[in-house]
Amino acid sequence: MVAQTQTDAPPADAGAPTDESVTTFTLENGLDAIVIEDHRAPVVVHMVWYDVGAADEPPGKSGIAHFLEHLMFKGTDDRAPGEFSTVVSAQGGTDNAFTSDDYTGYFQRVASDRLELMMEMEADRMRDLVLDDEDMLTERDVVLEERAQRTDSNPGALFGEMRAATQYLNHPYRIPIIGWRQEVEQLTLADALDFYRTYYAPNNATLVVAGDVDPAEVERLAKQYYGPLAPTEGLGPRERPQEPPQIAPRRLTYTDGRVSNPYVLRTYLAPERDAGAQEKAAALTILADLLGGSSQTSIMGRALEQEEGTALYTSAFYDGTRYDDTLFGLLVMPSPGRTLEEAEADMDRMIARLLEDGIDPAQLERIKSQVRASEIYGRDSLQGRARDYGVAVTSGLTVEDVAEWPRLLEAVTEEDVLAAAREVFDLDRSVTGYLTKPAESAEAESTASDPVAAQPAAADTNDEAPEPIQ
Repeated sequence: MVAQTQTDAPPADAGAPTDESVTTFTLENGLDAIVIEDHRAPVVVHMVWYDVGAADEPPGKSGIAHFLEHLMFKGTDDRAPGEFSTVVSAQGGTDNAFTSDDYTGYFQRVASDRLELMMEMEADRMRDLVLDDEDMLTERDVVLEERAQRTDSNPGALFGEMRAATQYLNHPYRIPIIGWRQEVEQLTLADALDFYRTYYAPNNATLVVAGDVDPAEVERLAKQYYGPLAPTEGLGPRERPQEPPQIAPRRLTYTDGRVSNPYVLRTYLAPERDAGAQEKAAALTILADLLGGSSQTSIMGRALEQEEGTALYTSAFYDGTRYDDTLFGLLVMPSPGRTLEEAEADMDRMIARLLEDGIDPAQLERIKSQVRASEIYGRDSLQGRARDYGVAVTSGLTVEDVAEWPRLLEAVTEEDVLAAAREVFDLDRSVTGYLTKPAESAEAESTASDPVAAQPAAADTNDEAPEPIQ
């Protein structure tokens, strides 16, 4: 597998603005930049997104992208280990980082007059990280402990790993972002440095600056601090193993004594948002909301939770911002006394109801109203807007695609949703998973249950398009 920077879908051409508050530019060394003006408060969010994530790791080196994220907070020639975050905190700001399948990102939120300092420090560690074996061993132990706490001790997370490995037959999305334990234990300083020197370069990165800034000043500072950095030569489009035709349904059952509320979760291979062609993804987004977006108004929530009382919790999910094919998922957590087989039958019944009866126009309009409200409220979050653009461009989309997305969601029709449903609900491209407890544990426990406490965490129910690991 060769993982390289994507060049077929740049953030945007400077001559094609899509939003009067958003401008773009590209430096001579290949660094793309997006500037989002918002002068409501003297605050700025400064982000650097690298076009490399867990799905771009060399074979046998799972977890190296996340491991390097930890190491980036060590020192450079100019700053001592840990000094980066100490300086940010001393300025009254916050900083962090995250790794996903398709990207790795670093951000700071500070007063707008501290932007230059953030650029100086972030540019410094883009090409000038200094590491030794002691740093490597310390952070490797930290990553292993993180895996122990977040994954090995969490039945839902382990279940998610097994389902991803079953869903993707060949694509690296089958490998967990945090890495397989036995491979993380073998990562070396040379592994980290090789990965760093290849992918942490201006021609493999996007700078996103949002807040109380002047775009011309941002460009001037970017040229001053990021401009002198040398690009990595020879990087071309990303190349990843792709999925062969999936021609048979797959099933698995994971049994764990720590499970409090069993559930059935089915995922289908589904198309992601494609640059310039997001209509199908928009229909799938609306479909997820219609089927399982709300316990009060969704098809599954209203029927199974509210009317029949056969489920404690239901959900449907779809996240189109992935570089390659993503997943559409459905979850049903049955009420006490009902089996997972009955819950799966309920899930299939709800799909059949949608396809046979169609969609209530009033419900479709409610979903669209929620989408409009979400877009309006989303613009209030400076970091949220910056993140939307960062995730998009590192997933193969453009600045124009981000601006176009709300309009495409608004334009989705009943026919669009039903066509998307008929295409995505193909059992030959699905994995049905049961997360359950040993039979003796189920018999011993009380039938009483708190449906709120019983709901699996977001990472458990949506780990096909997981929240980045920080």
